[in-house]
Amino acid sequence: MRRSFASRSVSESILYVLWGSAGHAKVLADIIRLRGGQVVALFDNNPESVSCLAGVPLFVGEAGFRDWLARQESLDAISAAVAIGGARGKDRHHLTEQLKAVGLFFPPLVHPTAAVSYSVRVGEGCQILANAVVAADVSMGSVCIINNNASVDHECQLGKGVHIAPGAVLCGCVTVGDDVMIGAGAVVLPRLRIGNRALVGAGAVVTRDVPDGAVVIGNPARIIRNSR
Repeated sequence: MRRSFASRSVSESILYVLWGSAGHAKVLADIIRLRGGQVVALFDNNPESVSCLAGVPLFVGEAGFRDWLARQESLDAISAAVAIGGARGKDRHHLTEQLKAVGLFFPPLVHPTAAVSYSVRVGEGCQILANAVVAADVSMGSVCIINNNASVDHECQLGKGVHIAPGAVLCGCVTVGDDVMIGAGAVVLPRLRIGNRALVGAGAVVTRDVPDGAVVIGNPARIIRNSR
């Protein structure tokens, strides 16, 4: 369910768990700390993972998660976030649904330096990072990432699992499908459509619609591969 940025409660859970124990977890932990919260557990499917946060325990895989869950008297005060960046929107959504099924809540995480219009509609589990700009009447599906210094202009419509990488720009009224990756420094001109699962390469300048599953690069952007 999407809610307007203005209508969300400013209160957030103090305690968080993160699925993922790499660089993106460090970024989210910073936002949580700046908001007065604390990460109390990390989860990762990689058996070679180590905790990326000093003093925070790491639990590996489904068995590790179930072990942690069995120790909790209540999940009422604990929120969650999926700390997986890149072009892995489908993975973010799948993990979010799994964790929601046991009762964890996924509030948006918004860095204090981000500029977010009060008319923005944000899906659960979205992450808006440092110095990002999200303008009036933007709509974001669940588990989207608006990365550092990215700009999403007025009336853009983002599906679920979208990642707008650092420094990328969506001009006004762009429609972005599910599980799309817009690479670092890319620019998408106004009123275009980026299809589901498409990937826009770093630094690309998109001047026409991008079909589902396409990978585009260059200025102007051209298709180099389909059916991603």
